Amino acid sequence: MAVLEAKDAADWTYRGEGAANIVLAYTGSSPRFVGKVLRIEKVLKNGTINDDGPSALTRHERLLWNGNLILAPTKKIAELLYVQHVMSPLLGPDHIDAGNLIPVSREFLESVKSKVLCQRPSWRVDAAKPNVLCDSALLISDHSIFPSGALKEENCISVEIKPKCGFLPFSRFIADENAIKSCTSRFRMHQALKLHQGQISEISKYEPLDMFSGSRDGVYKAIKSLFLTPQNNFRVFLNGSLKFGGLGGGTESTTCLTSEAFEDVLKSVILADDGTRTEFFLQLVAEAIFKSGLLDRLLDVQKLDLYDIEGAIHAYYDVVSQPCMVCRELGEDQMSGRYSLLHLFPLDESLKIVRNHLIAATAKDLSVMISFRPRENGDLESPYNVVFLESTNQTFDYKVSFIDLDIKPLKKMEYYYELDNQIVKLCTQMVRLKHQPENGASIEESS
Repeated sequence: MAVLEAKDAADWTYRGEGAANIVLAYTGSSPRFVGKVLRIEKVLKNGTINDDGPSALTRHERLLWNGNLILAPTKKIAELLYVQHVMSPLLGPDHIDAGNLIPVSREFLESVKSKVLCQRPSWRVDAAKPNVLCDSALLISDHSIFPSGALKEENCISVEIKPKCGFLPFSRFIADENAIKSCTSRFRMHQALKLHQGQISEISKYEPLDMFSGSRDGVYKAIKSLFLTPQNNFRVFLNGSLKFGGLGGGTESTTCLTSEAFEDVLKSVILADDGTRTEFFLQLVAEAIFKSGLLDRLLDVQKLDLYDIEGAIHAYYDVVSQPCMVCRELGEDQMSGRYSLLHLFPLDESLKIVRNHLIAATAKDLSVMISFRPRENGDLESPYNVVFLESTNQTFDYKVSFIDLDIKPLKKMEYYYELDNQIVKLCTQMVRLKHQPENGASIEESS
């Protein structure tokens, strides 16, 4: 297979990025790449990537995942196999493209690095850079467009959504003092911490529990809230080009100016008067999400986290054969109670608890891409699902895809536990302050 060289960088444009990868969209004419995006690995500026020896997985991760993943010689191949053999069967292969690795030269990566520098958010630039020492990148379908040639050329509008965790934890291993977790969504609690730390300027209006409510009204409320406060959870593309939302991170609340510009973008897709197109478009998105039923399937995968991190962390220490640091912090009184039972489980059960927690973590952090294409009267039968927008009397083909299905490193279990502690501690403190006179707003009041 031909290697991408420096001259090929001109045909790839910056689409966006997450914590681990930069995504490039193809703009050239090669049939090999039309309709594809390229995911390029990033490396932290203050650290290096370590594949932990000849295998991408650590000794304990090989024990955890077993099966096909333990044969992976590199981290990238392990991630590919994880999508193919773990996430695809759970979420449905029709909605997932695991992609394939293609060779890239250092010169290509150096050219891309220079080309995208001015388009990347400054805080992303400060944190990480493209890893120019990689010899491959992941080529996957561009889910923001329809495959060319299926029907005649039409405008395609796509929405990328991060639904986040859609349920309240129900584990009996949640400490009594952390009861706030059973009545406030993780997303909203994390918003409070992000606001406290200055990562965001205001609390999002979005509530994942609405998105996963199973009702049309709930889903529409969630979509409208995402539009009003997109942060990095809501983006819209027209024919593969970003028209709404941030390229590589969060954006502030939607302003009147932004709304007017978006109304103009929708002219070619939503046949309605000025001032109404956005509302009708959000209705379309909500209807497709509700009709597809895919959030129900996603929620089932998220709910594999039966024990919450407060229970799973104990299983983690048994998996890595280390003394439980959490039990040590809790002390003898609490250790001899509910948590000591977890350390009596056989290794197979501990592995299952941790494995399911990490799979659920992927499901709570992935993105959903929903793409729409207007259908004309007389169009031939379509291989895609169809949704009708009553407000404009239009019919659309639509397809739903899951993206960003990254495998979570086993060592992140400790990070998840510490983050959970931070979030719950702050939010519990805020609730206490709420009941004292002349104090600041609660989580609910600030939402």
